[in-house]
Amino acid sequence: MGNEQPSRPSPAAAVPQRPQGPGTSLIGTAHQLFFGRVSALWALLTGRPVSLYAAAALRIGYGLLYLAFLLREFPHRGEIWGPDSPWTPALAEQLFEQTGWNSVLILSGSPAYFEFCYALAVVTSVLFTLGWRTRVMSVLFAVVVISFHARSIFMTDGGDNLVLLMALYLVLTACGRRWSLDARRDRLRSARAGDVPEPVRGPYAQELRHARVTLTTVVHNCGVFVIAAQVCFLYGSAGMYKVQGSTWGGGTALHYALNLELFQPWPELSHLVDDFPMVIAITGYVTVLAQVAFPFVLFGRLKYPVLAVLLGMHIGIAVLMGLPLFSGAMVVADAVFLPDRFYTFLPRLWHRAAQRTGTRRAAPGRAPGPGSVPAQGRPELPAPQDQVVPGGG
Repeated sequence: MGNEQPSRPSPAAAVPQRPQGPGTSLIGTAHQLFFGRVSALWALLTGRPVSLYAAAALRIGYGLLYLAFLLREFPHRGEIWGPDSPWTPALAEQLFEQTGWNSVLILSGSPAYFEFCYALAVVTSVLFTLGWRTRVMSVLFAVVVISFHARSIFMTDGGDNLVLLMALYLVLTACGRRWSLDARRDRLRSARAGDVPEPVRGPYAQELRHARVTLTTVVHNCGVFVIAAQVCFLYGSAGMYKVQGSTWGGGTALHYALNLELFQPWPELSHLVDDFPMVIAITGYVTVLAQVAFPFVLFGRLKYPVLAVLLGMHIGIAVLMGLPLFSGAMVVADAVFLPDRFYTFLPRLWHRAAQRTGTRRAAPGRAPGPGSVPAQGRPELPAPQDQVVPGGG
């Protein structure tokens, strides 16, 4: 025992540990938080395409809206965009030098060429709405909207300005993956393929396919984010400009708007609404508050009542001021803020309502039809009187 030597302390134990200061821990926490947010943002951008149902709703909404616009103006197409328009192709070309836009309608002054372009625009709007070859149709739809907008930029009510922007943004999105003929064709193709294994691909082909899928996802997500940012900018800037106006602050802005002869499709209705000044003042204040607050409530449930207020505002503008294209374009744009679970819930809600309606229409005492379930129960027990229909209450 006497020849034992005391053990030496390890070098790590010899050096006193310096406690981490508050500054060091704060910097480390900030770094972790920053890189965590960046990683989450990157995963959101590249992981999967977001808001596919919302993109499909935008495609259907703007396709139908522009189709209705073209059909409504069909009797006046020559005066607005055609050879009889007071805004001649020469004037349009002068404006193109300032705006940078262009139009295929001025490539020829032939009436037959204009009629062909108009028919092509109608067919393109229909196919874009249905989602047939959506990648190609989205580009053609953007060309159609640009051409008609740039040909006579001062001849419409201004609602096509937003349709023009959204048509360009929708080119970037995968708006044909839901509620489209393309999606139906893909489902049928997958069902026919069944359990047939995919062909073995080489490593370079797999990498190329993965890169293409990632690029498509990133472009789609960026397009959806740009659409959302555009709508936020529209509402926020409109609200801030209204705040600066004395008539909006005084609650009398809607009174003057209702008395403009240019925006009175039904003068009697406008005068009837104008007879309630308190309601007009409250509506004006609520409108400004909803528009200013809209960009700040997008990440909470408060956005749903704000969207409801804005929906009522746009319906009022369409009815009282006769601007259906502008109001419809804004209502469709608001659809980008609804989550996909909302769109998937709508078919289930419709199905349940249809089943409940069928339950109420079923006459008591009749034999069960092919869509009914026979009365359930053990043979020794009396069967219940009411028949059960799938989904019934």
